[in-house]
Amino acid sequence: MDDPQALGNRKTEHIRINLENDVRSSLTTGLDRLHFVNQALPEFDLADVDTSLILFGKKLAAPLLISSMTGGTPEAGRINLCLAETAQEKSIALGLGSQRTALENSAAVKSFQVRRAAPDVLLFANLGAVQLNYGYTIDHCRRAVEMVEADGLFLHLNALQEALQPEGDTRFGGLLAKIEQVCKALTVPVIVKEVGWGISGETARLLAAAGVAAVDVAGAGGTSWSQVEMHRMKDPRRAAIAAAFRIWGIPTAEAIRQVRQLEPDLPVFASGGLRDGIDVAKTVALGASLAGIAGPFLKAASQSQEAALALAEDIITEMKIAMFASGAVNLAALKNTSLVEN
Repeated sequence: MDDPQALGNRKTEHIRINLENDVRSSLTTGLDRLHFVNQALPEFDLADVDTSLILFGKKLAAPLLISSMTGGTPEAGRINLCLAETAQEKSIALGLGSQRTALENSAAVKSFQVRRAAPDVLLFANLGAVQLNYGYTIDHCRRAVEMVEADGLFLHLNALQEALQPEGDTRFGGLLAKIEQVCKALTVPVIVKEVGWGISGETARLLAAAGVAAVDVAGAGGTSWSQVEMHRMKDPRRAAIAAAFRIWGIPTAEAIRQVRQLEPDLPVFASGGLRDGIDVAKTVALGASLAGIAGPFLKAASQSQEAALALAEDIITEMKIAMFASGAVNLAALKNTSLVEN
């Protein structure tokens, strides 16, 4: 198990690498090949467009999630606070980064505690699912939720990233049964998410049977954590191995389709390479309940609160205009809107 200092240093490295380097996947999300059919006569006003929804008992102004990114260091704490204030002002959801650092080092707890700045936000705690094979228990999951007063818990799956890290935790055997135990024991919904390589339909079927409340497909096309790990490598051979996986993963659009096909009743969160409100609208049209964006918010929050707020506002505005121009007055209509592929 890593010591708390090593974990903190890794979090700092991850932020720096994401901000300073091109760590995008060589794959595209697949959303770029999908297009709405323009409706020249929508027969309603732009002001009539309603992007609101209720999810897990919380009302959101739009199906937008500031996806899990960071925590555990003073800089990460500043970023999380900025993102929480943004989520509160725009009435959107927020996912925190992995709280493992805070469970193993009390000094890191403060960097995750943003509820005071976001009292009304749909807020998700976060732990690596594989830690359930390294001594973590249901109590650790409960503590992560209580620590931040979360409305739900993300358990993230990052098998490829762990395999590439020299210090990676790679014992994934028997993990499904432990995820099921967590789902049964916690009083808040448990959502299983990938970190950028996608969840297949088959995996979603297993997770649905285990009792998860939703899956976040986190498909390929955005940040590639194999590229992030490549930039961390001191050994050129290990760096080359990590670089080989830049084209790995299930594109986001394909992951959504697979999950919807095999598990039509399982709520889907869509993240992985989404860049604007048109992408958000496309994922909802494909069947997603919530769309997550990470990288652009990290960059904006590192600049200023104003930049993060402007980004959120622009994404929501773009989504409303896309709905207006495709003839969808609300999210129910958007889910029934056809996309054409070029």
